[in-house]
Amino acid sequence: MRVAITGSTGLIGSALTRSLLADGHGVLRLTRGRTAAPTADGSESAAWEPGARLDPAVLDGVDAVVHLAGAGVGDRRWTAAYKEEIRLSRLRGTRTVAEACAEAARPPRVLVSASATGYYGDTGDRVVTESDPAGQDFLASVCVGWESAAASAERAGVRVVHPRTGLVVSADGGAWGRLFPLFRYGLGGRLGSGDQFWPFISLPDHIAALRHVIDREDIAGPLNFTAPEPLTNREITRATGRILHRPTLAAVPAFALRTVLGEFAAGITGSCRAVPDALLKSGFTFREPAIDDALRSALGKAG
Repeated sequence: MRVAITGSTGLIGSALTRSLLADGHGVLRLTRGRTAAPTADGSESAAWEPGARLDPAVLDGVDAVVHLAGAGVGDRRWTAAYKEEIRLSRLRGTRTVAEACAEAARPPRVLVSASATGYYGDTGDRVVTESDPAGQDFLASVCVGWESAAASAERAGVRVVHPRTGLVVSADGGAWGRLFPLFRYGLGGRLGSGDQFWPFISLPDHIAALRHVIDREDIAGPLNFTAPEPLTNREITRATGRILHRPTLAAVPAFALRTVLGEFAAGITGSCRAVPDALLKSGFTFREPAIDDALRSALGKAG
């Protein structure tokens, strides 16, 4: 295959690129800027800019497009300006990629356009599948618009998949990339009440799931990219301390999180018990379904 990827330097994009190249597939990195960035790993590169027209010829003959680019949700405090950047980076970028897919002379077979479990909002301890409605908060509204922005590709007959990703367990980035150092210094602990469900997935399982939905012609629409057994923050905290052999006595109350993080704190203290119903029904098998497996994999520890 030949696969085009936006966000190829991020946590998921870089891991997917390595996986595809290792198996002999071609990778076209769509990089932001006026000119294509040089690559040293055998991949190709083409320039693009969210909100600007992407020449459909760039995607002509590409088998699959994986669109992962967007401003980091937890990178900065949520000012009004940054919330707009989060929203527009996803809507404009997705429309740009979807329109290029739709207009290509030989369109890609599939557009895998990222989304998140934030789509559901705070759902407490209720089990959530892909058939559940969207939530009412900011991230939910972003996810609804994000998924809708790929409509032009779908209307053109391109198969569109929306991975609604949970928290990816990795020491190289994302939420766990920030949490692991705290645990190593004995500063790890529950966040807020600790009773909120955190839908997690190991990085290897996320990449395997992406490869699965690219290959399977019968998969379309939203799929929760989460491990089969979501756990509470309290349970995940204990597991992380157990794997790292560190105490987990520290605790950060919800009001302190709100003081430091502002509105983004709701994404940490909110609960989403999302399960991968559609992914499991498609025949996908998780390699690291349990939190201990995911943590050991991320930390390079033997079982």
